[in-house]
Amino acid sequence: MIKASVHWFRHGLRLHDNPALLESIKDTEKFYAVFIHDGHTAGTNITGYNRLNFLTETLNSLDEQLREVGSQLFVFKGNPTEIFRILHKEAGITRITCEQDCEAIWNKRDGDVRNLCQELGMDFVERISHTLWDPFKIIENNGGQPPLTYEMFLQVAQTLGLPPRPCPDPDWSNVLFGEISDELAAKLKLCPHVPKPEELGCTKKNGECPVYVGGEHPALLHLADRLRVEEEAFQDGYILPNQVNPDLLGPPMSMSAALRFGCLSVRKFYWDIQDVYVKMYEGESPPSHSLTAQLIWREYFYCMSANNPKFDQMKENPICIDIPWYDSKEKLSAWEEGRTGYPFIDACMRQLHKEGWIHHVCRTAVACFLTRGDLWISWEAGLKVFYKYLIDADWSVSAGNWMWVSSSAFERQLDCSTCICPVNYGRRVEPTGDYIRRYVPELASMPQEYIFEPWKAPRKLQKKVKCIIGRDYPERIVIHEEMMKEISLKLKREMPHCCPSNPDEIKKFLRLPTTCYHNVC
Repeated sequence: MIKASVHWFRHGLRLHDNPALLESIKDTEKFYAVFIHDGHTAGTNITGYNRLNFLTETLNSLDEQLREVGSQLFVFKGNPTEIFRILHKEAGITRITCEQDCEAIWNKRDGDVRNLCQELGMDFVERISHTLWDPFKIIENNGGQPPLTYEMFLQVAQTLGLPPRPCPDPDWSNVLFGEISDELAAKLKLCPHVPKPEELGCTKKNGECPVYVGGEHPALLHLADRLRVEEEAFQDGYILPNQVNPDLLGPPMSMSAALRFGCLSVRKFYWDIQDVYVKMYEGESPPSHSLTAQLIWREYFYCMSANNPKFDQMKENPICIDIPWYDSKEKLSAWEEGRTGYPFIDACMRQLHKEGWIHHVCRTAVACFLTRGDLWISWEAGLKVFYKYLIDADWSVSAGNWMWVSSSAFERQLDCSTCICPVNYGRRVEPTGDYIRRYVPELASMPQEYIFEPWKAPRKLQKKVKCIIGRDYPERIVIHEEMMKEISLKLKREMPHCCPSNPDEIKKFLRLPTTCYHNVC
């Protein structure tokens, strides 16, 4: 029997499918649920209001759930090792449990706590539930290196089998909950309540109005809505409805915010979609990786970053091409603030500021515009903006996507011939222009003919709709067509990059048996 056990909440901010929490409440005389504001956990050192507000709502929800069963969430400010040292001495804790945070950015924090547990003779129990597979097992099965392509990742993941199904909910019936005296609370700097963003030094600045509500219960309700959308797509004979039919004007269907903070178990999301498909097609096996492709990409990026502490930067990052990006603070600010003169790009960035979320197609558009499409500004600058404003931004997945879109990694070559047009792309995904009218109100009265290219509107019309380009709405900060001509000419003058056309070509060249394909880098 453990004298006292602490479950250290970090990202897995939920009660369902939480194997580390189940370990914590098992065979213990007293149980404590703890969250520590250390200035870094959950990205609090770089976040804006919307993300911090989502975290606050999530912690409040978790505290309410624990109070319903007779406990509470103890929220501290400070260094985890110092807090756990005091809890060991004053409250007698002898076991710390937590969900695995596999990203390299958390290595020092978790290593310090492991060392403390070893020093004091405490158990440190870590369980995997933030990812479908253990990324370190993937790396081990791939010969000690992460799989360098998505296809290779799929092959190695298959050797580990299907992801585990969610574990049972906690049974609180025989759990005794620990208390903290007023004297100990003062020594530990225990927060009297879950701190609000303002109490952590983060205030509203741009009329933020987030579209997501934090917490396990809202996440599960949202999941039920998402599963209905998935089921309707299966009935119509297609998969991945959130990607195939992006709805920029409707409520977001993405579960990314809930997954990022662990309000929703990724294993529950994965298996619920699989089960809906099996039920729909009467037991027919689903195309598992295609059905949940976005979740698998998430796994891939976590795996690629697990032992790479420089994953979110260009210099010293072994997988990233060192590109001589331009440096323009004025253009970067215009992009960040939604003042590029391209209405669709500006609408995306203004939605990001206000709501803390934009659809994947919008992220691709603004990332391409900033990097290899138009401005040729480093993806690192864009990543910092996403870190600040996106509710669902995390260290590895965000960096991986930015490297991909900017052709800095994960592609066979720096190919600028297929970049996104900031006009036609927006017109294709939301042709009515209502998305622009919602987030760029200066253009609300602009006719559909000119809503995507207001600089083409006659001066007389601009006066009529009270939107003079260059005064009420900015001129374009770059001419897309001219930039692409310049880049194309530069590419023609240089020797083309020699590369394989696809992974199969490599396998054919090496003439390896299929049993060895997973070893191909």
